[in-house]
Amino acid sequence: RTSMRVLFFAQLKDATGCASVEVPAPTPIGTEQLWAELLKQFPALETHRRTVRLAKNSEYVSADTQFADGDEVALIPPVSGG
Repeated sequence: RTSMRVLFFAQLKDATGCASVEVPAPTPIGTEQLWAELLKQFPALETHRRTVRLAKNSEYVSADTQFADGDEVALIPPVSGG
């Protein structure tokens, strides 16, 4: 079975009810496809989508990035300073 691990932090962990999830990745998928898959499972993420950054294997990525089997994807919410 081919999949990638998606990690949730801070308020995203609260929105999804979990710290991570395995997402099927039979072929490389783009960020839009990844978001579509995540929103099917976790509709509450929609309210965070515009402010969340994506990271692939510990590196921030752009909107045209492809994700594939074995990747670790982190959804990073905005960090509030103080």
